[in-house]
Amino acid sequence: MIRLPRRPHIGILELHGALGSTIRANTYYQILDRLERSARIGCVLLDIDSPGGSVSASESLYLKVIRLRQKKPVVAFIRGAGASGAYLVACAASRIVAQPGAIVGSIGVISLRPVVGELMQRLGVSVSVNKSGPLKDMGAFYRPSTPEEDAKMQSLVNELFEDMVQRVAEARHRTVAQVREVATGEVFTARRAVNLGLVDELGDFDTALDSAASLGNMPRRVSYVRPPRPARLRLLDRFVGWAMESVEEETATVVGRRLWYM
Repeated sequence: MIRLPRRPHIGILELHGALGSTIRANTYYQILDRLERSARIGCVLLDIDSPGGSVSASESLYLKVIRLRQKKPVVAFIRGAGASGAYLVACAASRIVAQPGAIVGSIGVISLRPVVGELMQRLGVSVSVNKSGPLKDMGAFYRPSTPEEDAKMQSLVNELFEDMVQRVAEARHRTVAQVREVATGEVFTARRAVNLGLVDELGDFDTALDSAASLGNMPRRVSYVRPPRPARLRLLDRFVGWAMESVEEETATVVGRRLWYM
């Protein structure tokens, strides 16, 4: 038999949710690896709607998309939000397309932790600690941080921030000074992000598909790639969906008013 060559497709990977929790870095790293090695995929479109996430997850996906881009074009489409770590991942793509009302930016690093020492005292709970050095339990939830720990944590945040600014500058062909001006942690609409050099083009999902097809020199044939889900979770999603639709219909009937964005 003569085996005909497979026609290439645009592989679509949705990054919807927080990086590191909803979007498990290891799972999506493996998906990106399959997209990189697949002869059937000629171009990749990242559909992004994420507020960012952990430094490790964001960096892992960023570096993997960089490797993927070296073998085939990658287009990032920011649907609702491409902020912080999610924007960093988008920067690894060949081109960034965003909806005009999408939220872009939040370039920066933050460290936070709960402190429940007073609550534990009220409950009569204490923590006994033996440590090999003064910074071994830095970030502990059971006590306030010391000035030395605050200085050390700020040093780590500054170092990670410098890495992020450098990567954004390289990806967006901007100087480090230019990126610093917008790396205040604030977010921008995609309209303004284009003027700031953070986004290449405004448009909808079809615009991003057209861009991917053009970069890959291929027709708009798509293949959605999603992480596998157990059958019990798929059944649970259906049940929850039916239940929510029923509740929504009943609520609309009783309340008699809905809000629309039309």
